Amino acid sequence: ADPQDHKFSLQEVLDSFSRCLSESKQVYLEHYVAGWRGLVKFLNTLGNVFAFISKDAVGKVKILEGYLDGDSRVHYLTVQSMVQHELDNQLVDVSRRGAHPDSGCRTLLRLHRALRWLQLFLERLRVSGQDDSTSVMCADAYNQSLSQHHPWVVRKAAGLAFCVLPGRTAFFEVMNVGPEERVVSVLGEALPLISEVHRITEALYAQHGLLDLP
Repeated sequence: ADPQDHKFSLQEVLDSFSRCLSESKQVYLEHYVAGWRGLVKFLNTLGNVFAFISKDAVGKVKILEGYLDGDSRVHYLTVQSMVQHELDNQLVDVSRRGAHPDSGCRTLLRLHRALRWLQLFLERLRVSGQDDSTSVMCADAYNQSLSQHHPWVVRKAAGLAFCVLPGRTAFFEVMNVGPEERVVSVLGEALPLISEVHRITEALYAQHGLLDLP
C-alpha cells in the first residue's frame, strides 16, 4: 500500500464533506463515511492518545461500508433513506439492545456524536493563539459533547489522554495542507460543512426519536 494512502490530509476531509450534501440537503452516506476515514487518519497521526475513539470509529466505518456494499445498498444511499428503510422494516433497536446492535442508525449515531466533538475541537484550534493549550481545548470540546455518552472509566481515560496532547504547531503540521495560515483557511471552509452535516443529521434523528439509541 502506498504510504500516502495512510497520510492524513485536511483537504481530503474538506472534499468529502463538501460532497456530502445534495441540493435538497440529503446526506450522502458514502461521502460521510469517506470523511470519517479521513478523520480516523487524523486521530491516528496523534499516536495512541485518541485510540479509545479511533478504534471504535474504525469499527463503525466498517459496518457502514458493509451496508454501502451490501444487497440492500439502494436503501443506504443517504442517511435519510437509511433511517426510513430501517424504521419501516423494524431494523432498529429503539428502546433496548436487541437483535440489531449493528443497525445503520445506531452505528451512525456513534459517529455523529464523535463528529460533534471533533468539530468543536477543530474550531477551537482554528481560532487559537500560539500559547493556547491543546489539552484544554480538546477537554473542553469533549466535555461539551462526547463525554455525556461515555461511562466514567472512559471519561477518566480521555482526561488523562488529553493531558499528553502535542502542542498547537504539531496539530497544524499533521493537517498536511501547508503553513499555518493555509490550515486556518481550510479549517474555515471545512468546519461549516461538517457543522451543517451534523445539524441535519441531528434534526433527522430528533424527528424520529433516535438520539438515545441504546
